[in-house]
Amino acid sequence: MATTAASLSLLSTACDSPSGTDVRPTGPSVPIEISAARLGIRPADGVSDAAPGKGISVRVTQGTIANVIVRTPADPVQGRLARGDTRWHSIWALNTNASYTVVATAVDRDGRTVTARSTFRTLDPARTFSTHIFQGYGKTYGVGMPVILTFSRPIVRKAAVERSLELRTSEPVVGAWFWDGDQTLYFRPRTYWPAHTQVHFVGHLDGLEGAPGVYGVHTLTQRFEIGRSLIAVANTVTHRVRIYLDERLFGNWPMSAGRPGDDTPNGTYLTMDKSNPERMVGPGYDIEVPWSVRFTNSGNFLHDAYWSVGDQGFDNVSHGCVNLSPEHAETYYKLAAQGDPVTISGSPTAGTWGDGWTVWFPTFEQLVRGSALHRAVRAGPHGSVFVDPDTLPPLRARPPLGTSRPGNANPT
Repeated sequence: MATTAASLSLLSTACDSPSGTDVRPTGPSVPIEISAARLGIRPADGVSDAAPGKGISVRVTQGTIANVIVRTPADPVQGRLARGDTRWHSIWALNTNASYTVVATAVDRDGRTVTARSTFRTLDPARTFSTHIFQGYGKTYGVGMPVILTFSRPIVRKAAVERSLELRTSEPVVGAWFWDGDQTLYFRPRTYWPAHTQVHFVGHLDGLEGAPGVYGVHTLTQRFEIGRSLIAVANTVTHRVRIYLDERLFGNWPMSAGRPGDDTPNGTYLTMDKSNPERMVGPGYDIEVPWSVRFTNSGNFLHDAYWSVGDQGFDNVSHGCVNLSPEHAETYYKLAAQGDPVTISGSPTAGTWGDGWTVWFPTFEQLVRGSALHRAVRAGPHGSVFVDPDTLPPLRARPPLGTSRPGNANPT
């Protein structure tokens, strides 16, 4: 929409005034200067069902954009200039069922300005999806913890969803999004999180079309923290578990893993929850077990096994758990938080994908291939951007303290 004006000329005729004097102009006429710039705004003024995913665009010819103001009771709108300041576009999807007024100003090369305005409303979708983030506000997690998103409906436009997600981290972090089916999405760092990293997640999902005709209807935000580094590395052959606290060896404890036929499966897992006690029921037993820290869905724990202390360090006698002495189990329990890495090695049994939080089974290259964009994510205090994984520097972190070992879930 462009504003136009016309120059006006004053025409006079000789008339007799009542006083007998002529009526004449008091000064010269001043033409109104018209800007050569021409502005266009989309969605156009008056639209009542604008597609929120297309956002707002402003274009100018024969000039440059000087200012764009968006007024709305919905989420604030951010935008970027492009093409020599002749294009402006909003960054994220607009909210659904919301009103917007856009006022844009442009200037031509002679400094003359023009202003355009558009007031419109976005559509009110009949079908919607919601998104849940596992992390809780202000809570602290271990250095292996992924961001876990679950969607109420299957997502078809996965690349669009990935583009809508923003991470701000107090420490530089490189990672990738990874789809596990159509309704679960993980963000996993390339290496374990730096200890004490503050994480701010924003999912700009309101107005995003996750599947044809299915829209997100809320912006999802969360803040959480990564705590100190606690890493457990258990070997079923040596019958020892090494505990690293803040990347230093804290303990080298005797343990007993799963007996033949109930072998504790290999893999780098994450602690999921803990109970004191945990009721454990199986063939021939129903017992309350103190100081129990879970690391698989199927029932593998690091726990107090006062009954097997004589075997710990020498033999594998458990039903699949990592048996510890009461003292060591209590110590580990009191340190453990959700997301602490637990690596099992030496077992003839392979780990099973999805039996717990198994996002450290794949290599980073495999992780990137599991994203819709096949791009890595570089995050920092000012937000996150997608980058070509081939441009990343060589990986310097080494297992077990910096990352997981490739093929860690394979049988030994």
